Amino acid sequence: MSLYYHSYRPMQPTDAELATKALDEETAYRFPSFSANDAVTLGLSLRKRFRSSSRHQRLGRGLIISIQTIVGHTLFSCTVGDLGTTVGDVSLDSWTSLDGMIAVVRRTGHSSFYVEKGMGAMGKTPKQLGLPPDLRIHGGGEPLVIVTTRASAKMASELTFQRIAFPIWLQASVGSKKISYE
Repeated sequence: MSLYYHSYRPMQPTDAELATKALDEETAYRFPSFSANDAVTLGLSLRKRFRSSSRHQRLGRGLIISIQTIVGHTLFSCTVGDLGTTVGDVSLDSWTSLDGMIAVVRRTGHSSFYVEKGMGAMGKTPKQLGLPPDLRIHGGGEPLVIVTTRASAKMASELTFQRIAFPIWLQASVGSKKISYE
């Protein structure tokens, strides 16, 4: 008599499914405003949550956070973890990697995770898509989008001034037409 052990494991989602989910989340999370104080509050909240996670507590992993304007002004940045050269430590290479992920967001307007999974679903490489080699196309960079409901010449100049976050894309809705300030 033979015994068959079978454990049900759900199938891993495909890159196309993950890309679709990431795009849906990007579309769902829009903000009516975002200030420099909001950037600090968000950054400190992310830091606190990570410090209490098992990734940091049990595994000793590190984290870097950088919240920037679309033009690169830093509103909040910090590290969690020790500086060093072992796995999980925060190093200068970590900041270089994050800069590459932010460059993906600036260039595409989408999270680096979405771009990574979208490329995987299409079976394309960054080189085939004409993307420069300094981009780090893997999860980590996330755009924050500010959506306003009125637009005028004065409002457009005010919106341009309010470009803040990690990076934030501004969109002003005028009826069904969307105007992007990138």
